[in-house]
Amino acid sequence: MQTLFIGDLHLSADRPDIIAAFLRFLDNLAQVDALYIIGDLFEVWVGDDLAEPFAVEIADKLHQLSQQMPLYFIHGNRDFLLGKRYAKQAGMTLLPEVFTTEIYQQRCVILHGDSLCTLDHDYQRFRRFRNNPIVRWGFKCLSKNKRLKIAANMRANSQQQNQTKSYAIMDVEPNAVLSLMHQQQAQLMIHGHTHRPAIHDLGNGLTRAVVGDWYEQGSVLKLTPAGLELQTLPFAE
Repeated sequence: MQTLFIGDLHLSADRPDIIAAFLRFLDNLAQVDALYIIGDLFEVWVGDDLAEPFAVEIADKLHQLSQQMPLYFIHGNRDFLLGKRYAKQAGMTLLPEVFTTEIYQQRCVILHGDSLCTLDHDYQRFRRFRNNPIVRWGFKCLSKNKRLKIAANMRANSQQQNQTKSYAIMDVEPNAVLSLMHQQQAQLMIHGHTHRPAIHDLGNGLTRAVVGDWYEQGSVLKLTPAGLELQTLPFAE
């Protein structure tokens, strides 16, 4: 019995090595109860109608896998526009931003994690703006070139701003973590976004687990009735 969690793959046509590693990972999954993809599967997503060929290949592979196990997806800050069309094509169930469930008799709260970086006030303002339904509708009405240009500018601005932000500002805020766990009555929190894989003992029977990114190697969080384990997957075959 095992449930797997991955996130922050940031798949793009510019990184065929990550795409190949992910496809190998999917091909080798066996005896898995469920796979959760908790955001930033793609480096950028400007709409289901503009899915690149590699994304269609990923969807086909995921759909095949969905015949063997349930696949769940939570939006990240890079692929928050991924919609019902692509999710159906990939055989994935779209989950809310914060999802609480029981796995192996343990109450778990699962999310991407960017909402917990409450000290990053600039990002939180942008997050509220991008979550506005009118803003999303307006963006989807734009041409492909305009959407891609806006996405490229957003990525460049984000990278530039992150160079001047402190470690603490870009990490999750401890009080926000505990507040959400208490609110959801969860013993375990699982998230990504920070690219800082670790399993944190928070005391009082609470645990926070962070999935790693796939920039240099694959990262998988495995949850079993016996506990948690972070695994790395070298890109070389």
